[in-house]
Amino acid sequence: MIDLHSHILPGLDDGARDLDAALDMARMAVDDGIQVMACTPHFMPGMYDNTAADVRQRVAMLNQQLIESDIDLALVTGSDAHIRPDFVQCLGQGEILTLHDSRYVLFEPPHNIMPQRLDDLLYNISIAGYVPILTHPERLKWIEQNYPVMEQLVKAGVWMQITSGSLTGRFGKRPQYWAQRMLAEGLVSILATDAHSVRSRPPLLAEGYEIAKSELGVDEATHLVVTRPEGILADAEPGQVPGLPVPTTTRAQGGSLIRRIFEVFT
Repeated sequence: MIDLHSHILPGLDDGARDLDAALDMARMAVDDGIQVMACTPHFMPGMYDNTAADVRQRVAMLNQQLIESDIDLALVTGSDAHIRPDFVQCLGQGEILTLHDSRYVLFEPPHNIMPQRLDDLLYNISIAGYVPILTHPERLKWIEQNYPVMEQLVKAGVWMQITSGSLTGRFGKRPQYWAQRMLAEGLVSILATDAHSVRSRPPLLAEGYEIAKSELGVDEATHLVVTRPEGILADAEPGQVPGLPVPTTTRAQGGSLIRRIFEVFT
């Protein structure tokens, strides 16, 4: 499996606190079946002033530490980029890191309020030749009032990445409901861990894979954690990787698990 969203780099933003914590996360990821992990620290001016050069250097250093510690995990570069007026310009200048220097870039919108002209920004990212991947939409507080926005963005070519732990209820019933609904309705391209530590937000992807497999079947579950992530690392064009599944009537109504969650949620 490939995890395209993790905060494993020690000493950056709110991820691993030190090298020992990062190595513990790496061991847990390997035990869970993860073979490749993208290091995606926050790029958020004024709060997380990380730079591309520093991230590249830290990824190289941690990869070396993994080799020396006999941990069979490969790390690639990336970022969890927040909204900013010069987003597209920073992409073109390499100041915002894409995933493994591909055309795919993680984009994290504000958590509490849907930003104005979000669709315009994501459209501008797309016409500049990049594929925006919106991270953990199921955990956004404004998804309840703006769910059709997610559907529209997917139709416009934006990829959705939900957190594996959301499917299991690690973040509560509301994110679990929206994660299950988006998955059932064929809106999700990628599953990832968004790991920060071995305790509160661990690098566990297999649990989400198993839920996806039970709801959508083994083929689509594999696309979520292997096939599409492989395409991203290879910088494949979106049309060269498996498309989103067409939901059946049962899935469009939510599926068995999401109906049970909905009963609790409401």
